[in-house]
Amino acid sequence: MITPGATAELLETARDQNILLLPGVSSASDVMQAMGFGFNVLKLFPAEVVGGQSMLKSLAGPFPQVSFCPTGGIGPDNYRDYLTLGNVECVGGSWLVPKSAVGNGDWGEITRLAKGVTPG
Repeated sequence: MITPGATAELLETARDQNILLLPGVSSASDVMQAMGFGFNVLKLFPAEVVGGQSMLKSLAGPFPQVSFCPTGGIGPDNYRDYLTLGNVECVGGSWLVPKSAVGNGDWGEITRLAKGVTPG
């Protein structure tokens, strides 16, 4: 499961039920809470709004064991910049699955867009 945020109840349930979870965080306190429940791969959301690359660089110091999948404001013009950061495992963005392509069942277009996403 991937969530935009995370409550203590959600984190506890996911941990106790062995649910694979990528919990959303937007602050150092959120990161600390997620780590307290055993999560160290997190979704930074909404990435651009909460500081983007600067935020991720700032979090790398106190939380070297944590990695992120930033989403929210990530797109074809900036995803490569995020992928250069040592604590970023992957990125996500709605540009990869446009509503029109999904609505039309144009899986070829979605595949083309996904293949165009390459690291730096």
